[in-house]
Amino acid sequence: MLKSNLPRRRVMAGLAGLTLGIPLLAAMAPAQAADDYPSHPITLVVPFAAGGGTDSIARDLARTLADRLGRSVVVENRGGGGGAIGAGMVANARPDGYTLLFATSTLVTNAAAGVATNYDVQKSFAPIALLGRGPLLVVAAKNLHLKSIADLRQRASQPDGDLNFCSAGNGSINHLSGELFKQKTDTHMTHVPYKGSGPATVDLLAGRVQVFFSTVPTILPQVKDHRVDLLAVTSKTRSPLFPDVPTVEEAGVPDFDISTWWAVLAPAGTPQAIIDKLNKDVNAAAADKLVAQRLKDEGAEAFSGPPEALAKTLDSELKVWRGVVQKGGIKMD
Repeated sequence: MLKSNLPRRRVMAGLAGLTLGIPLLAAMAPAQAADDYPSHPITLVVPFAAGGGTDSIARDLARTLADRLGRSVVVENRGGGGGAIGAGMVANARPDGYTLLFATSTLVTNAAAGVATNYDVQKSFAPIALLGRGPLLVVAAKNLHLKSIADLRQRASQPDGDLNFCSAGNGSINHLSGELFKQKTDTHMTHVPYKGSGPATVDLLAGRVQVFFSTVPTILPQVKDHRVDLLAVTSKTRSPLFPDVPTVEEAGVPDFDISTWWAVLAPAGTPQAIIDKLNKDVNAAAADKLVAQRLKDEGAEAFSGPPEALAKTLDSELKVWRGVVQKGGIKMD
């Protein structure tokens, strides 16, 4: 048998050094991965069906982001569960920056309402950037002949008024905005959930449902064609699209300031260097003419800020909407 000329103590020390080096190499891996990021195409998951307003904004962002990163950004639509299926896909993806979520405010309202998911909004994602914000439009079916929030309140103040409002589904921004309006005005409206904004809009136009706290992309064509009556916007300030239409607050409902938003998130555990790079590029893409114009067309404004600004939005809105759910005793079926 061959005998080593190295003393046993030196051999053991060398082995210990190799063992200690394994965590060091593992710690270096994320930094190395971030240095050459991205090295292949990125998937941007849109948790809704193709063709809607959210999808259109996401595709413009993907195109602009790809130009900045020098790699393809592929939009993948994973609809269902009010956005929960697509969000769950990203939450459980490898945290390497190659699978991202294009989220809307429904990510938070679903969580606040207790929609069953396989992720935690505050723990399963790494916020990257808030892209933009826009108001909701309070609209009514033509056959109600309502022209203002005052008209709506008068009708909804009657317990036997038989008034309802529709939404894109339980836990959606439309649903909880309607509930907040009821709580702040002490009025009565029955919630009618649909599987998406499309079917809700169809029944609103037909007069089968009566009021809709709708996102701008969903209802804008019908407003422009005077197929529904626009009563107010839900944001703090008036919309540039409808400068003569009052806000809900101006119409007499105090502290009513609701907006929908669009943002990009990654799975929790994504290296900070990748988050920081994506934040910079998403902010730049949102300011680009293509995306900024798309947001403007949707009645929204581009937003630029650090990942912490998005994290703060998630935390603050979860608190607000959980309060609405608790006060209203809302139970998800």
